[in-house]
Amino acid sequence: MGSAPMWFLKQSTAFIRLFIVLLLSGITANIDLGSNLPLKSSVDPNQNITFSLKALNLNGRFIFHDIHHAAKDFGNYHHYLPSAILRPKTVSDIATTIKHVFQMGPSLNLTVAARGHGHALQGQAQAPDGVVIDMEALKGQQLRIHNGKVPYLDVPGGELWINVLQECLKYGLAPKSWTDYLYLTVGGTLSNAGISGQAFRHGPQISNVHQLEIVTGKGEVVTCSEKQNADLFYGVLGGLGQFGIITRARISLEKAPKMVKWIRVLYSNFSVFAKDQELLISSEKTFDYIEGFVIINRTGILNNWRSSFNPQDPLQASYFRSDGRTLFCLELTKNYDSEETDIMNQEVESLLSQLSYIPSTLFTSEVTYLEFLDRVHDSEMKLRSKGLWEIPHPWLNLLIPRTQIHNFAQEVFGSILKDHSSGPILIYPLNKSKWDNRTSAVTPDENIFYLVAFLSSALPSSGFDMLGHLLNKNKRILDFCERANIGMKQYLPHYTTPKDWQAHFGSQWETFVQRKSSYDPMAILAPMHRIFQRQYHSHDADTISIS
Repeated sequence: MGSAPMWFLKQSTAFIRLFIVLLLSGITANIDLGSNLPLKSSVDPNQNITFSLKALNLNGRFIFHDIHHAAKDFGNYHHYLPSAILRPKTVSDIATTIKHVFQMGPSLNLTVAARGHGHALQGQAQAPDGVVIDMEALKGQQLRIHNGKVPYLDVPGGELWINVLQECLKYGLAPKSWTDYLYLTVGGTLSNAGISGQAFRHGPQISNVHQLEIVTGKGEVVTCSEKQNADLFYGVLGGLGQFGIITRARISLEKAPKMVKWIRVLYSNFSVFAKDQELLISSEKTFDYIEGFVIINRTGILNNWRSSFNPQDPLQASYFRSDGRTLFCLELTKNYDSEETDIMNQEVESLLSQLSYIPSTLFTSEVTYLEFLDRVHDSEMKLRSKGLWEIPHPWLNLLIPRTQIHNFAQEVFGSILKDHSSGPILIYPLNKSKWDNRTSAVTPDENIFYLVAFLSSALPSSGFDMLGHLLNKNKRILDFCERANIGMKQYLPHYTTPKDWQAHFGSQWETFVQRKSSYDPMAILAPMHRIFQRQYHSHDADTISIS
């Protein structure tokens, strides 16, 4: 009987230790010392998450209600509700949040996704039951332009490219490489690549970055560049948000032109069209922007152009008929200042004389540099006014090797899509030499490859599953690529199995996995790419899984 107090003291001490562990883990438990049943939480896991996040000392704030917009994106057919939205005021808010999730380990079943302007296509910026960081909350921070022999811009990762352009133009400067649509965030496009018609010359946007500030999956704030923390720098560029969140970027600038001569011509033969495109992107003296698109069974295409363009030969243009045909449009620009108009026109005439387009289809226009780069915004406003912007967009973006582009075009444009398209189809070549192979971006193994972008919209259709129809066409295109060994790579990639991701990255896969282990070892970031999955254990740590 004399040993009973000591026994009771040991049991009480053990109980107190257990209670402290559970308390620090954010769990309140009902414990029955006389039972062998497992411990059960009496608190809803979502409440634990809320309590845990509310306790953080931030300059910004978390939102736990009215968060449904974070489960929606431009693609508009993947919807995953988060537990909370972080609206940060400082980079330290982001770092504190991620470090908290990292340090809590498996006790907080949380992932984190950075959301820019919500232009993801398949839920990539969503975090089911996790935390979505509203990166646009940081865009009010100052843009700093350095005007010198090598001008550059320091910009928050949540800033929109349209704001970048407008600010830089005040100094007569502009970034070198763009996307077609400017209402995207800097961090968002740099996490993919950032491609438009200037990329054949300047490379994608990720080839024009000097420095980054990153918050890693450990909650560390790291400045990186080619010479400082280079592995993280190149990993994050095109890294799909897997290694860190871009909170600031230093972007290369050049002198901005004031005006743009904008040109469109048509081809009826794909081989001739492709030959001319490849000629232009390989020439030293050429246009400043080169893109193309496919026109399938469109009526009165030239008449539609007349609202913005002037025909070189109005009479011949009036005789042209596009009905029922598959045509290929080459879109070009030449930048200039007003005092250089005559020289510019001579250069354009010389370049056009080398091409084999249909003569009656030459249309031109002169617009400001800002008007050209922001050209898609007018279309957005028209679609919004008709309620046709916030509909599903099952886009498919592919990079096709040059040696396979004719085979691809014959099957896709001649069979799968021969009668109708449900949105623009872009097609233009890029030079691999302008892409830095140290980044995480993946391209085909040829010196020239084509971007082919199927920008479909699932328009409302009574009694017809338009979204399902378009997704099926995308599947047919992908199945053909696999069956015919096209050797394509997806741009803005979407896969659902580790095997497919490993095939996508190919020889870069081991490097990609190693970088994930180094910078986001718990697979906290960007979960909806489905490249890595968190595995939860009863131990103090969790690990990433690729199987």
